[in-house]
Amino acid sequence: MFDFIRRHNKWIMGILFLLVIPSFVFFGMGDYTQFNEGATKVAEVDGKHITQTEWDNAHRAEVDRLRASNPTIDLALLDSPMMKYATLERLLRERVLAVAAADGHMATTDARLALELQQDPNISGLRRADGSLDLEAYRRLLATQGLTPEGFEARVRADMSARQVLNGVIESGFVSPAQADVSMNAFLERREARVVRFAPADYAGKLNPADADLEAFYKANLTRYQAPESARVDYIVLDIDGVKRSVNVSEQDLRAYYEQNAATLGTPEERRASHILINAPKGAPAAEREQAKARATELLAALRQAPDSFADVARKSSQDETSAPSGGDLGFFQRNRGIDPTISTTTYGLAKVGDISEVVESEFGYHIVKLTELKAAAVPPFEELRPKLEDQLRTQQAQKEFGEKADIFTNGVYEQSDSLQSVAERLKLNIQSADNVTRTPAPGATGALANPKFLTALFSSDSLDKKRNTEALEIGANQLVSGRVVQHSPAHARPLAEVRNEVRAAFISERGAEMARKEGAERLKAWTEKPASATPLPEAVILSRDGTAEQPPPLVEAVLRADPAKLPSFVGVDLGVQGYAIARVDKVLPHAEQAADTLAQGRARYEELWAITEARRYYDYLKDRYKARILVAAPVATGAAR
Repeated sequence: MFDFIRRHNKWIMGILFLLVIPSFVFFGMGDYTQFNEGATKVAEVDGKHITQTEWDNAHRAEVDRLRASNPTIDLALLDSPMMKYATLERLLRERVLAVAAADGHMATTDARLALELQQDPNISGLRRADGSLDLEAYRRLLATQGLTPEGFEARVRADMSARQVLNGVIESGFVSPAQADVSMNAFLERREARVVRFAPADYAGKLNPADADLEAFYKANLTRYQAPESARVDYIVLDIDGVKRSVNVSEQDLRAYYEQNAATLGTPEERRASHILINAPKGAPAAEREQAKARATELLAALRQAPDSFADVARKSSQDETSAPSGGDLGFFQRNRGIDPTISTTTYGLAKVGDISEVVESEFGYHIVKLTELKAAAVPPFEELRPKLEDQLRTQQAQKEFGEKADIFTNGVYEQSDSLQSVAERLKLNIQSADNVTRTPAPGATGALANPKFLTALFSSDSLDKKRNTEALEIGANQLVSGRVVQHSPAHARPLAEVRNEVRAAFISERGAEMARKEGAERLKAWTEKPASATPLPEAVILSRDGTAEQPPPLVEAVLRADPAKLPSFVGVDLGVQGYAIARVDKVLPHAEQAADTLAQGRARYEELWAITEARRYYDYLKDRYKARILVAAPVATGAAR
C-alpha cells in the first residue's frame, strides 16, 4: 500500500535535510560570523545582516563539496541562479536556528561535542592503532578546507545546538491512527480509467522537413549546438606519493625505528576487570554521596577478608545493572579505550591478577575494581614488521621532504610564470599534457583535471590572456598542482553540416509533439461534448499513486483529481515532449485490503511526514519571530516543461 511513499524516500529525506537538519557538513563553509559592515546586504535575521560576500563564500563552499562527492556533476547546474538562491535560503535558515538556539539557551557540552566528533567517519579514520587522534593529520585535513580545529569545532558545537531547536518538534509529533487512516485511504484511492496516448513518434512519418526548415530550426536553437570552450594545457603535480617513491631508507634507520616504536607496533596489553558500583551521581547531595562512599568502604573491608567472594558480592550489591549479573565482569579492554577512564586508570594501576583496588570515585559513584586477567603486549619480530616499518618511515621522511619541495614548487611557478620547465627539472617532475580541457571536468576525469578549482584557475584571465602559470593549488592532502594554457579555443557554434542529423531528429521530435498535442486537445473537446463518439477505447487500467500501470505521473494525478461526482468523465494532459494523453475516468475503487504490519508501517510513515510538516510550520514561525527575510529577488525558473 505504501510503495509510493517508500519510492519517494529520497524526497522525504530532502525535506529533512532542508528543514530539519542544519546544513552542517564536515567539509563546511568556515565561520559565518565575520560581518563586513560596508558589504551588500542580501538577507537579515534578528536585525543582523547576511552579506553578499558571505553568500558567495557559502555557495562556493557548497559547490566544492558537491563536486568533491560527485566529480562528474555539471558545474553550470550547480552555479545556476536557482541553486545559488537555495544556498542563500539555507544560510538564512542556519541563522534563524542559531538565534533560536541562543535564545533557548540550547548549549552543547564538551562531552557531547567530543562524542559527536568521535562518531564522524572523517575523523575516526585519523585515529592511530592505540586509539589516539593524529592531531597533525587532523589539522592538515581541516586546512585543505580553509578551517582550523578551533573554528571547525565551534561550527560543530553551533550546529548541534541549533539542531535541538527543531528536534523537540519532530520528536513530539503525534498523529492518531484514525487520522492517519483517513488521510492515507484518500491518498491511496484507486480509479479505473481508459487511456489513449498521442505520442510524437506516431507523427514522425508525416514529417519530411526541407533544408530551409532545418536551417531555420538550427538558427533558432543555436545554443543547443555549441562546441564548448576548450584548451590544450600542460601541468605538473607534486604529491606525497611521488616524493615517497624517491625516499631511500637504510637498514640502520629501520632497526632504530623498530627499537623506538616497539611498544606501539604489536598487540597492546589488555586487562580484564570486574567492579562493584555504588551509585552516587556527581549532582547528588553531599550526604547521599557520603552514604554511598561509606557503603563502598564497608564492602571493600569485607572483600579484604574474603577476596574470592568478589563475584558474589558484585552480584548481590553492585548497582551496575549491566555487569552485576555476571559478577561485575567488564571483559577485556586496553588502556583508556572502551571503558570509563576511572576504571581504566584503576585497573592498569593494579600490580597483579587478583589485586583489588581501594574505593575510587567517578562521575557515576564509587567503585571497587578487581584485576581478573591479563594479556601481555606482544611485539612481532623485526623481519615480520619490516615492510610495514619501511612504509611508515618512508612516509614520515616523505612528509618532511614534501614541505621543503612544496615551497620550491609554489615559489618557482610564480617567479618563472611563463614556463613549468624549470620547476619540473628541479623537482624531477613530469610535465603532463591534456587536450580538450573545459571549464568543467570531463566524464571520467581523474586527478588534477577533475578538480574544479584547478580548472577555474586555468580559465582565468591571467592564464588565458597572459599565458601565465596558475598559482600552486592544493587539490588534496599533500598534493599541489600548477598548469598553463598552451592553446585556447573559445566556445563556438558547430556548423550545420556537422550536426545535421541531430537537428533533423530534434525538429521531427518537437513538431511531432506539437501535432500530438493538437490532435489530443481536439479529441478531448469532441469526446467531452459527445461522449458516445469516444469509441473504441482501450481496455481499462487501474491507477493509483502507488500503482501507475506505467502511465505518466501527470496523467495519473489528473485521473485521481477528477471529480468523483461527475464520473465517467474525460481528462486530458499535455505531456510536453511526450505528446498528449486522454483518460476516461470510469469509477472510483477503494484501496486493496492490507496486512496489519503494512498498515502499521504506513501509519509510521505518515507520522514522519506529519512531523516534517510541523517542523516546517515551526520554522516559519521562527522566521516571523526573528524577522528573517531575504532582500534579493528570487530567480525566475526558465525552461520549464510544458
